[in-house]
Amino acid sequence: MTAPPGYDPSLYPDGIVVFGSDQNCTLATCPVEWSILRAQPSIAANAVFIAAFGSSLLIHVVQGVWTKTWGFLAAMAAGSILEIVGYGGRIMLHDNPFSFDGFMMQVICITIAPVFYCAAIYVIFAQIINHLDASLSRIKPKLLYIIFIPCDIISLILQAVGGALSVVASTRSGVESGEHISLAGLIFQVIALGTFTIIFIDYLFRYRRAQRRSGGRVSRRTSVFLRFLFLSVVLILIRCVYRIIELQGGYFSATFRNEGLFIGLESSVMAVAVFCFNVSHPGFFFKDQDAREKMTSESSTD
Repeated sequence: MTAPPGYDPSLYPDGIVVFGSDQNCTLATCPVEWSILRAQPSIAANAVFIAAFGSSLLIHVVQGVWTKTWGFLAAMAAGSILEIVGYGGRIMLHDNPFSFDGFMMQVICITIAPVFYCAAIYVIFAQIINHLDASLSRIKPKLLYIIFIPCDIISLILQAVGGALSVVASTRSGVESGEHISLAGLIFQVIALGTFTIIFIDYLFRYRRAQRRSGGRVSRRTSVFLRFLFLSVVLILIRCVYRIIELQGGYFSATFRNEGLFIGLESSVMAVAVFCFNVSHPGFFFKDQDAREKMTSESSTD
């Protein structure tokens, strides 16, 4: 049987619903080419990413409890749990490519998970500026909270609403309306994250230049912390740009169905990013900085 193009109920046999909450297809009754992905997602690949996000989450729990960084732990846990649920949805789609629940879990959870990682980045960077040298920042650290956290919330709302509307729609036009809202959320997220990246780079250059002028040097721990944190920002930005390109064609496009691209530019990128957070954990960095400041203060007093 030839796969009808896109989601048009009139092209399918009477009584067959291939997409939506009323779908009644299974692999036993419909060819896989009629499903929205037109293939069965790889169990091995999705199991690997569930294990990756699960492992990182366990490490974050230990790190968070050890350093008592509850806010950062909450953001990491929220993002990682959403990723795990999303890839669980993809495994459901392997068993039944027509599974509406599986598709809904994938679209909503994997799409919005990075929003929580971004929120953590914004908060950490504001704290970094205060700890290193607030006078070098062109923007007051407090403004980072005021500007970027609301942007994160707006992006989250748009992506969640768009994802929800697209998966409950009963017509292709309804699905496309949801896609457009999600796309707006992703574009808004890229603009906010791109602006933040410029601010991040600017501060790093100014801080490094100030250290050279004063005859000081950036400690190895600080350098590693900042590099891995910056890498996580770049990786999330790359992922968001990819998702914009992917969603421009909609859920029925060849780009959306390309599992290789999805694994390379979504799954792998985000898995590396979340482990970068383990390396650049703020609890250990700020604890080390506070200890250094205490030692300096005691030496000056003596």
